[in-house]
Amino acid sequence: AGAETVKRAVQLDMASRFQESLVCYQEGIDLLLQVVKATTDEAKKHRYRQKITEYMTRAEDIKKYIEKEKKDGKYHKQIRIEENATGFGYEKLFCEYLTEIVSEVWVEDPYIRQVHQASRYLLYNFLRFCEMLVKSPCKVKRIHLLTSCDEGSGSSQQMTGLEEIKQSLSNYGVTLNIDFSSSIHDREIRFNNGWMIKIGRGLDYFKKPRGRFSIGYCDFDLRPCHETTVDVFHSKHTKKM
Repeated sequence: AGAETVKRAVQLDMASRFQESLVCYQEGIDLLLQVVKATTDEAKKHRYRQKITEYMTRAEDIKKYIEKEKKDGKYHKQIRIEENATGFGYEKLFCEYLTEIVSEVWVEDPYIRQVHQASRYLLYNFLRFCEMLVKSPCKVKRIHLLTSCDEGSGSSQQMTGLEEIKQSLSNYGVTLNIDFSSSIHDREIRFNNGWMIKIGRGLDYFKKPRGRFSIGYCDFDLRPCHETTVDVFHSKHTKKM
């Protein structure tokens, strides 16, 4: 398993998918260290240690490169979430970029609407996102939401839900500003430290839980996902039109 993992790391490395390759290098090194502990053949131990040293050196180089890219604002990370994948709760995607200086967040998503629409829990997804911000080490003071206005009977439900979230956030010293647009299509989340996250499906990339008492209903890390792509940029690396 260790050999296969580092083989995958090398392939990702050669494809310039450095963030993913770093994760594979780290996992592969851990597995190979376990092999070394269980091996009694000294010659094999020596070979394994040589390879582990090589992989550790490369992993450290990649880590330094990624940190430099972040500092220079040239960093671009892409995450491909596969159909039915788990382990992609909001903390997994966002907490890395919620540094202590983050105080303002912009959310653009056209479908923060009904509690239950097309078998999805859209307002609840936004509520979970807000909960993550409240719990994070940063001191978020303002959240700006741009979404589309629901139609028909869903409109009052949308407004009631958003107002309740707004009031609840105010109890934590966070102001929620809500604006509506009939032409919004893009899905984007921005932090005032310059990081931008674009998710193909917006905040709604989780599948409907099988039941209210099924695993994954409360913990999004355990909830199966729809297939989507997440792109992370820094504002220094984007061209303003």
